[in-house]
Amino acid sequence: MLISEPDVLLEFQRKKLPGFLLASVRGVGQVDLQPCLWTGVLILAGLWAAGWEIGLFATLGTLVSTAAAHLVAVDRSNIALGLQGYCGCLTGVALVTSLGGHPATYALAVIGAAMCTMLLAALTTLLAPYGLTALTAPFCLVSGIMVIGAPSFGRIWHGAPRAVSSTTTGDRALSWHDLWHAFFTNISQVFLVDEWYVGLIILVGLAFAGARVVLYAAAGSVVGIFAAWALGAPASLISNGIYGYNAVLVAIAMGAVFLTATLWNGVYALIGAAATTGLTAALTSIFKTFGGHTFTWPFILTTWAFMAAVPALPRFRRSG
Repeated sequence: MLISEPDVLLEFQRKKLPGFLLASVRGVGQVDLQPCLWTGVLILAGLWAAGWEIGLFATLGTLVSTAAAHLVAVDRSNIALGLQGYCGCLTGVALVTSLGGHPATYALAVIGAAMCTMLLAALTTLLAPYGLTALTAPFCLVSGIMVIGAPSFGRIWHGAPRAVSSTTTGDRALSWHDLWHAFFTNISQVFLVDEWYVGLIILVGLAFAGARVVLYAAAGSVVGIFAAWALGAPASLISNGIYGYNAVLVAIAMGAVFLTATLWNGVYALIGAAATTGLTAALTSIFKTFGGHTFTWPFILTTWAFMAAVPALPRFRRSG
């Protein structure tokens, strides 16, 4: 979802295949808005550590969406920064976790990842006059529609794994285990993975993108935990990262990417992280009524709203 690294174009121009692979790895890192190659490598390693199907579908989705961008001649610098791969990555993971690793899911992942490239172009064009970016909206739209429609088709629907958010063990007090587990799963749940060690690997990967990035990721996780606890969310769902992953993305996006490094902007970013926690609960309730999934919609809507307000709020300044 973002920018940086001046050597990207040079790497991309050397050879097509290495350039394509580098862009794809960066696409994995761009899920967390980071084009750093090592960030992408470690995040991808974390996804494979979560299970071979998660890793395979993340890789497949990223490769397909990046290849689709090549086929339709998207600007090469845009591809080289990984900006065409991140929605395909998330789509692959979302489909395998929602529909299972059946042959039909592989076909859907390929189709969905390619569709993300087209939808990203459309949303980029529509949002440009407002100074906003598409973020993960293409992934949410494509995956959401496919998952909702899947039960209607016998060759696609084979029953689905139960979402973590649909299983609660009753209300209880937060324990120390819940707190440290939530801190890391808030980060792994960005990729729909409920494994604390995956969150740890991803956090190390974010450290390669810079101190500001990893600090805001950590701060977003803490704010997400506190806001969910303050609102009275079930301890089991807090522990599993259900209420915190959108806060992590908002904190990174606003604190480390889209706004300059000032105290006012930092506070604004963390307020956004807290706000998206409440929005997560509201959108989850809405989506449940028709079998949909919240995915990263709270992050998208919160970031759009807060960034759209910046031009009218002189205290806050965009980066760049």
